[in-house]
Amino acid sequence: MRYLSTRNAGPGSAAYSFEDVLLAGLAEDGGLFVPETLPALEQAALRGLAGLPYAEVAARVVGLFAGEAFEAADLRRLTEAAYGAFRHAAVAPLVQLDERLWLLELFHGPTLAFKDLALQLVGRLFDTVLARRHEHVTIIGATSGDTGSAALAACRDRAALDIFMLYPHGRISEVQRRQMTTVDAANTHAVAIEGTFDDCQDIVKALFADRALRQELNLSAVNSINFARVAAQIVYYISAGLALGAASGRAISFSVPTGNFGNVYAGHLARAMGLPIERLVIGTNANDVLARYLTSGTMSLAPVVPSLSPSMDIQVASNFERLLFELKGRNGTAVANDLTVFRETGVLAADDQGWRRASQLFAAHRVDDAATLATIADTYRCSGVLIDPHTAVGVAAARANMSEETDTPMIALATAHPAKFPEAVARASGIQPPVPEPLADIMERRERVTMLPNDFAAVRGFLRRHARRPRPNRGAA
Repeated sequence: MRYLSTRNAGPGSAAYSFEDVLLAGLAEDGGLFVPETLPALEQAALRGLAGLPYAEVAARVVGLFAGEAFEAADLRRLTEAAYGAFRHAAVAPLVQLDERLWLLELFHGPTLAFKDLALQLVGRLFDTVLARRHEHVTIIGATSGDTGSAALAACRDRAALDIFMLYPHGRISEVQRRQMTTVDAANTHAVAIEGTFDDCQDIVKALFADRALRQELNLSAVNSINFARVAAQIVYYISAGLALGAASGRAISFSVPTGNFGNVYAGHLARAMGLPIERLVIGTNANDVLARYLTSGTMSLAPVVPSLSPSMDIQVASNFERLLFELKGRNGTAVANDLTVFRETGVLAADDQGWRRASQLFAAHRVDDAATLATIADTYRCSGVLIDPHTAVGVAAARANMSEETDTPMIALATAHPAKFPEAVARASGIQPPVPEPLADIMERRERVTMLPNDFAAVRGFLRRHARRPRPNRGAA
């Protein structure tokens, strides 16, 4: 399996191995990695996965993308270690809300969010490859809430890496913040930036564009820009689909609370591989740049609006570049040109063909805070299930896109445990969500955090002062 950059895919372009993609995170030209060819899952292959434990499905699916980088037995060992400590035996169980609507619970990992399903595995992949190469990396990432805690938990105490997570000060929930700032490990750093999540992402991209720094610190990423994370997220779409009959050809649909586009993009790849997905619904909050693109064909920046679903308070969806690469016929030059215009003008206009194609691939629905609260309340009243605000966006979008003309089941992704957002859940339902064990004493733990201005130079200097220096840098494959 080989990979290309979304900004450099012409004749003679460099191709990268899975190991290179894992460790680099972002291509040197600023593009995102995508598979040269997408592996196929025919119906016979889906039948072969049906009924297997989640860890086994993960080993087989991720193995399709890892190619020769990992032996099958090694991947099974890593997936069993990654998911063995999850609090539910099924890892990602389905809960039925009504006749055709299901919740896919993705919050049974150590930090109570869907990011754990990818990052618990990705952290172990890093460990294995770094030991094999005798290397050290410095991981830098931006988080709108849940990625940060999941990444720090997955990477803590790993000798071959340091990790720095940037988050927008005052724009995430207290539980989300404390899940990052109370990680007590010498190789982990929570950094509060005086700005928005998009500001944090811009700083991370600028750090990766600094070639001298990238080489000095051997920079890497575990955000969803890292394709290894996307590959691991494909697994739960397949697992959920199989549970509802996809192996026999039964169609299913998914509704995905969406901010940075990585989660729903994994569903898009699962469908392209052969999973019979009828509809992929994007649920957005008031920061509805993706919904506006799908309805108008134009992506235009607007100020970030704080919402009850802060992990989705995003205007620049980094993973959209991967879809844009497809819509542009895998023309990396066209992608780079479009993104340059977007940076300069704040507007990205699709051509008619690209817009029509995107609208065929995805539906979208905007859910404001009032509708979010109403959905939390309605879901609890009708089913007795408490959901967090992000999940509520997905459920509301699912209900808005369920047709009476089909019996296709709709699966809404439950992306975070309600206890991570107790104020919003209690406000909507009148019920204080029960506190799971990982959060039992989080308000008493000591916080470790560095506050920095929204300034590239300040963050760069902090990294250089606190990151351990790696061994000689790797080369491209």
